[in-house]
Amino acid sequence: MNKPLLEVKNLYKHFKTDTHRIDLLKGINFEVYPGEGIAIIGASGVGKSTLLHILGTLERPSMGTVLYEGENVFKLALKELARFRNQTIGFIFQFHYLLSEFNALENVMLAALIAGWDASKANEEALSILSKLGLADKLKQRIGELSGGERQRVAIARALILKPKLILADEPTGNLDEETASKTQDLLFGLNQKGLTIIVATHNLRLASLFPLCYELTGGTLKRKNSL
Repeated sequence: MNKPLLEVKNLYKHFKTDTHRIDLLKGINFEVYPGEGIAIIGASGVGKSTLLHILGTLERPSMGTVLYEGENVFKLALKELARFRNQTIGFIFQFHYLLSEFNALENVMLAALIAGWDASKANEEALSILSKLGLADKLKQRIGELSGGERQRVAIARALILKPKLILADEPTGNLDEETASKTQDLLFGLNQKGLTIIVATHNLRLASLFPLCYELTGGTLKRKNSL
């Protein structure tokens, strides 16, 4: 029987201000299986980004358990957790966070070099991924010379180069025009169709509708949506 890649159990997250406590996530439970495509929708400020940050181990929950292939990742030491994150999870954000002083190829290679790959292997893999994403003629262009859609594709290539088991995408089309957003949506859907596990947090209902599973984050809990 297929085992979950990711299990979230009784997850809570709260923040304290000077005067009161904000309970953002209130007992979230769900499982993600290899190859699944999941969209998480919800109004601004309900905690979609916070949930993705916890799933990506960028932020710790106030309470609850996150298991990757049965391992409680928040029990790992900080160095081990960072190594796990780099080897297992690819991140795509609303803003690309690419380095403007480097070109497209160098930005993608850098993730692999930091992970300890030799330059030849990093170059070969970055070339391959960028070419598959339609950027073979943009390799040497600096980030400021690329369009918004091209920058986002470079960011997607960077997320893919270490061959992660899971992609977490937080509003990946939020800063794009309609045409470019549509192309990015189709690209993410295509990656999922090829077997890559993807969780997308989005306001974009067209993007959400592409994935077989959709949850709405409301009132601090996840509710399964049967249709959009």
